[in-house]
Amino acid sequence: MSKVLSGKEVAQVVKERSHKIVQELHEKKITPCLGIIRVGERPDDLYYQSGLIKVCREVGLDFRIIALDQETNQQQLENAITSFCDNKSVHGILLFSPLPSHLDEAAARAKIIKEKDVDCLTLGSAADVFTDAANSFAPCTAAAVLEILKHYHIPIQGKRAVIIGRSLIVGKPLAMLLLKENATVTICHSKTVDLPSLCREADILVAAIGRAMMINEKYVRPGQIAIDVGINQHPQLPGKICGDFDYEAIENIVEAITPVPGGVGSITSAILIWQTVLACQRMIMKK
Repeated sequence: MSKVLSGKEVAQVVKERSHKIVQELHEKKITPCLGIIRVGERPDDLYYQSGLIKVCREVGLDFRIIALDQETNQQQLENAITSFCDNKSVHGILLFSPLPSHLDEAAARAKIIKEKDVDCLTLGSAADVFTDAANSFAPCTAAAVLEILKHYHIPIQGKRAVIIGRSLIVGKPLAMLLLKENATVTICHSKTVDLPSLCREADILVAAIGRAMMINEKYVRPGQIAIDVGINQHPQLPGKICGDFDYEAIENIVEAITPVPGGVGSITSAILIWQTVLACQRMIMKK
């Protein structure tokens, strides 16, 4: 039986780390604040928002929400972003995406100043991650994967990491984070030839392709660490979610595996709050 790498355990550690610093800031009469901008009422946005609010309250952060109508125009959206950028009491900004199709998401993201871009939504923040710049904020999901590996003392240096998926949210930035830890990294995708064979060569196998239960026993071998970033509707169980790994098919083969739910997704909110706390600290130091 594989070791289960619980994301909830890791999230608790991250929240405790944040809480400690927030308490120190409170003594200086400073409260870190996350600004949330949401367009419409997508169920997944509302679910994530409720989770963020819960973590904010646990840790001691303030939060402000700008909820815009589904039919809001580009100028109204950009004005909302600018209002948070100009507000010195707001230290991190989260813009929910995807946005309605009539809005220019790239232009909206570009309005977020880098100092408050705590989920790596801008090109400037992405450039920092890709160039190993100091004080960069990685996308929270990619950062959550690294947090899991470090929490469970899984060796990264010198290991071969294979990432299935090349998105700007997970695959590409995670590759940079793992390279920084001296792993040898391969990014795979839908056009990769003989994907199962390549996956079996990995010491750390990360699935972030967004295809329910795609990665089965043909893709893995004993001794591997399997990190599942996928969140998909279960193909056989309506109302249930599953990952990109066929969990039951590989759980007795790999050395360790993250569950879905309860794995990487459990950590992302805690990481976002942690990066907001860091942003607050850095803004204070600049004064």
